[in-house]
Amino acid sequence: MIYLAYQTSSDLMAPFRAVAQMASAVLNHPPAGLSQNMFFRTMAASFEMLGRTQLTHGRPPYGIDRVTVGNREVEVVEEAAFSTPFGTLLRFRKDVDTAQPRVLVVAPLSGHFATLLRNTVETLLPENDVYITDWHNARDVPLSAGTFGFDDYVDHVIRFLEEMGEGSHVIAVCQPCVQVLVAAAVMAQTNNPAQPRSMTLMAGPIDTRINPTTVNDLATTKPIEWFEQKLISKVPYGFAGAGRRVYPGFVQLTAFMSMNMDRHVKAHVELFENLVKGDLDKAGATKTFYDEYFAVLDLPAEFYIETVQRVFQEALLARGLLEWRGQKVDPSAIRRTSLLTVEGERDDICAVGQTMAAQDLCSGLRPYRKRHHMQAGVGHYGVFSGKRWQNQIYPLVRNTILSSE
Repeated sequence: MIYLAYQTSSDLMAPFRAVAQMASAVLNHPPAGLSQNMFFRTMAASFEMLGRTQLTHGRPPYGIDRVTVGNREVEVVEEAAFSTPFGTLLRFRKDVDTAQPRVLVVAPLSGHFATLLRNTVETLLPENDVYITDWHNARDVPLSAGTFGFDDYVDHVIRFLEEMGEGSHVIAVCQPCVQVLVAAAVMAQTNNPAQPRSMTLMAGPIDTRINPTTVNDLATTKPIEWFEQKLISKVPYGFAGAGRRVYPGFVQLTAFMSMNMDRHVKAHVELFENLVKGDLDKAGATKTFYDEYFAVLDLPAEFYIETVQRVFQEALLARGLLEWRGQKVDPSAIRRTSLLTVEGERDDICAVGQTMAAQDLCSGLRPYRKRHHMQAGVGHYGVFSGKRWQNQIYPLVRNTILSSE
């Protein structure tokens, strides 16, 4: 019922948002001599804020058209290398003179589209042949495609690496650090020739028992039945995935925003003030961020429930009890894949120590193949986006990749 109520409310508000957007457009181009009139500017800002009160459910564009490689600028073309109903292996193809390391960026399946890692991809592109797991919105996947659970996610990582070919590298951001470590272990245990040369795990919940955060506390203070009953809904009619059980992206977004509500309220107050003042650069930066942040993706219910139970409630991988397709997962089998773990000092989603736990689990790796980095002064998003990611963390990732080539 929660999904139907949300969609009904959104549909009812649509005409009012449309009128507000039209009014904003008109008031932003007032008659000559009135462009500096505070009444017009305040009204225009008010209508624009009202017009922005919506979530979107389609993937925003990556918008990476060109990148500088060496001393020349080259075109970037998005190319679907492989697809399933639930995700696409998307390649950012470039025409370069020499072969570059092939890198798979594994994006979270946690309420936002993979475009949230746009800055991660932009930073990697000049020196790497970059692919990304471009997950599809579950509400657009028909029931005939079947279900998608934890093991299916691992299957996709393995298949994507196989499609990329031997000698690739993998970078996992946040939630999929667990699934990527599982995939690497399974590939090592089966002697899969496509097992990655290096694996970078960034701000991921390998062992959520260490320094529990608010996210961890929520997962462990409620029985799994509570998540099933309170957070899972069926996609309403009118969408390709009608009838599919999902964890709605708008519910995930609400949970994320509630953790830092003061920050989001302040950002929107400042946006309104900047619109009134005519500071379009600052207003534009805020709008760009929230256009991305308010683009939400629904998760298949099976994947969400199994992740909560296996990763957050039972910490099966950290305890050596996780199974994939009935086979025990053994990270100590990893011997050919170099490991880099990265954490943020101020991460309130995945606390310090949770990702580093992978270092002990990968006990079969020689010391020179393992490295850990704790980045001072950054929160969760600063680990994979922004100046410190670009200038301090990425050089470590680059060195890990190149030393494993």
